[in-house]
Amino acid sequence: MTSPYAFSAETFKRVQPSEYYRKFLEQDVRPDGRAFSQFRKTILNAGCISTANGSAVVRIGDTTVVCGIKAEVAEPTLDQPAAGYFVPNVELGPLCSAKFRPGPPGDLAQVVSERLRKLSEEYIAFEELCIEPEQAAWVVYADLVCLNHDGNVLDACQLALLAALKNARLPEAQIGEDGIVRAGEAFTRAITIKRPILAATFGLYEGRSLLADPNASEEPLLDSLVTVCVDDAEHLHAVWKSNGGRCSLEQLQRCVELARIRFTELSALLESSAADQ
Repeated sequence: MTSPYAFSAETFKRVQPSEYYRKFLEQDVRPDGRAFSQFRKTILNAGCISTANGSAVVRIGDTTVVCGIKAEVAEPTLDQPAAGYFVPNVELGPLCSAKFRPGPPGDLAQVVSERLRKLSEEYIAFEELCIEPEQAAWVVYADLVCLNHDGNVLDACQLALLAALKNARLPEAQIGEDGIVRAGEAFTRAITIKRPILAATFGLYEGRSLLADPNASEEPLLDSLVTVCVDDAEHLHAVWKSNGGRCSLEQLQRCVELARIRFTELSALLESSAADQ
């Protein structure tokens, strides 16, 4: 038999979600039982799609993202004639959450795709993707599909993307005298990652509570989201802030501190996944 208290608590959560949430934070705990600085359990599996050049599946809590890498030969761009390039595409559809609709990519998917593309400039060795300057280069496409959305999709996408890129193998290719590019599967090479960069996202609730790895129930209640991207040398590569809430210098410093701890945890996952291949 369901207790009246359990029923009223669920009703309270639906009718007054912010007040319901505040009651938990006053006790220094979140509704899902996590501490403010605690990230959800993260699972990584690389090399799961045999038809792709590289792939990975990441699960952060209940947020699940699969990434597939495909490489094609194309002409280099005019501004980078001796380098390849990278094209990410993030798909957030009704399959992962009822909040998304079929059709062209929505605002969130476009923002995540652009941030992944921008961050890739810091760690992919694009010059090594060139086959012949001004004639041929590898174009690396990354398709990231969210299978289940429970918040913080950017962190899941960046981890899945990096794992898939590290898992990817490209055929050795060369351009002949006839101008035709020939690639054979007998010899392959990895995509060079200059340095691993990972993201850690935090939410600010009512300007004072800093919450790591916000889930889908928490995100609509937050004043702002702050994403910090760091590498293995603890260098800060990007800080992205969404929404209009304020973030103090002390809160930002705490985000960077926690992001560095998070990087160490995720790096161990990446190494373990690579060792299993």
